[in-house]
Amino acid sequence: MDIELRNIHKRFGPIHANNEINVRFDHGRIVGILGENGAGKSTLMKILSGFQPADEGEIEIDGRVIDYTGPTAAIANGIGMLQQDPLDVGAFTVLENFIYGGAEGVTLKRAQAEADLQHLTARFGFELDPHQPIDNLLIAQRQQLEIIRLLALGVETLILDEPTTGISAEQKDILFQALRRLAHDEGLVVLLVSHKLEDVIDLCDDAVVLRAGRLVGEMEMPASANGLSAARIAETKRQLVTMMFGEELEAQSRPHFDIGETVLVADRLVVHDLRLDMQPITMTARAGEVIGLAGLGGSGQELFMRACARLQRVTSGALSYCGRNILNASYRQLFRRGCVFGADGRLEEGLIAGLTLTEHTALVADDRLQIDWTAVEKLTASRIERYRVKGRASDNIEQLSGGNQQRVLIGLLPDDPKLLILEQPTRGLDVDSARWIWTQLLERCQQGTAIIFNSSDLEELVTYSDRIFVFYAGRVHEVPDVSQTNIDELGHLIGGEF
Repeated sequence: MDIELRNIHKRFGPIHANNEINVRFDHGRIVGILGENGAGKSTLMKILSGFQPADEGEIEIDGRVIDYTGPTAAIANGIGMLQQDPLDVGAFTVLENFIYGGAEGVTLKRAQAEADLQHLTARFGFELDPHQPIDNLLIAQRQQLEIIRLLALGVETLILDEPTTGISAEQKDILFQALRRLAHDEGLVVLLVSHKLEDVIDLCDDAVVLRAGRLVGEMEMPASANGLSAARIAETKRQLVTMMFGEELEAQSRPHFDIGETVLVADRLVVHDLRLDMQPITMTARAGEVIGLAGLGGSGQELFMRACARLQRVTSGALSYCGRNILNASYRQLFRRGCVFGADGRLEEGLIAGLTLTEHTALVADDRLQIDWTAVEKLTASRIERYRVKGRASDNIEQLSGGNQQRVLIGLLPDDPKLLILEQPTRGLDVDSARWIWTQLLERCQQGTAIIFNSSDLEELVTYSDRIFVFYAGRVHEVPDVSQTNIDELGHLIGGEF
């Protein structure tokens, strides 16, 4: 399958998300789709996969102009998209999700469906229990299920949106091996939307770069079959960054602030979880300090963070905030005292689909029943400007790109919290946006805020943390001085080598 997009335009009010895009994708190639947040790459892929219609332009597949509406019609034409958050049904098992959405509807031929599922999982080295509920799966396993479901539906072009967010290095290797096989051995088109330039350099044959809605460059990736030198990787990253932003970016760094009084103390805290044997954790967080939590998904760091915010049950141990026992406190009580939790799931927990940016501001601006909408609208406008959100106050939150949703979330944080507990604060952000987010967070840190955050980006952890706690299968190892470690050593610790 060869695909050509011609003269694609898409507007959202005054925002020209895709502006005269002309690009071709050839079979047997893996292509990285790059650009800063709001550049239009996700919009373009949603047009190709039928999730959104183009305002103008046409899609040509193997020389034929195709006119389809909806993702089901796109799949019927051989194009499927794996969303950053897979579109599965949590109440269903793996097998039921595999069956659901098939061409024949919900079939009762479960034995045949299970055989097909097991054949595909074995083919790519995936490990999926057909009878396991989706809610019990890691994000990498949910991605694997969605890939084989799309393949079973006959797709020949596979689009993946930020597929390496929140998965381990081992899981990423399995995913990349499968994608290389699909493209290079079986002739599929694989399109990878990603902000992780190392992943694009490692996996992709070509890169397509968008900026402010326009296609600004295409580049063939250096062959990486036998590995690339650090200098070659650095040069390729520099070229891609320059295309994405129009200039080179300075090296990352962070200032260190004076450490103040103790804010949070966890003393031999054991977090309750039926699926993970959590060992006692002792940690102290102080004003002006940044503590990073590392580990593979499901290793316990998320449970610990939610326990500290009183969103997760504790089995034993002590937990105090600003000198007071909080084991019996609620998150709402902590929030009023300056402890703020930021969830990884933007639209699942952090934001509310269907509400505008102004309405989100109103939710956190005041506890009173009566809302001064004029004041709230003014505050929303100032936050849009301050946090460089590409969107309008009247836009529903789901209309914004993932990166702009993240900016809105940061903009909703109080200006002077005592403690920020943040899950993946730069998830899905380009390198410039991630640095900008940390500028905002470190301003609060300088004013005395303690920050506890987790991240799947090892460079982010090493760059911004004063101390790092590495989680592995419920056990914890502390790196007390981050200046004495590096990404390679941290990777070994995440693998349980401590």
